[in-house]
Amino acid sequence: MRKKTSITASLLLALSLLTACAATPTASEVDGTWDFSMTSPFGEVGATVTIVTDGSSLTGDFDLGNGRSWPIEEGITNGNEISFSVDRDGSPMIYKMTATIEGDSATGSASAVGAEVPWTMTRRD
Repeated sequence: MRKKTSITASLLLALSLLTACAATPTASEVDGTWDFSMTSPFGEVGATVTIVTDGSSLTGDFDLGNGRSWPIEEGITNGNEISFSVDRDGSPMIYKMTATIEGDSATGSASAVGAEVPWTMTRRD
């Protein structure tokens, strides 16, 4: 009887763990808060970037400080590759951004008004 109770308890524990793992969404390797840096013809741009993924959809924003924030638009993630657009304060300049995430670092390029510049991010959390 004791052996049967032990096996039943072990099975219940295993099922509980499997259910918990299945019910807990796994964060993408691109989710999180990042420190962004880019030098463009218009000067140095630094921001705190928050990225959230849901399947292949990527959302978030660039917090430039002093109340300025640029939302991430048209965001897509495919494994460790990301792409999105950033509308610069409603101006006609829209950055098209792409990057590869490798661990806690991202390296990418931004294109706008015929120019392309490199950028980097480092995971903060």
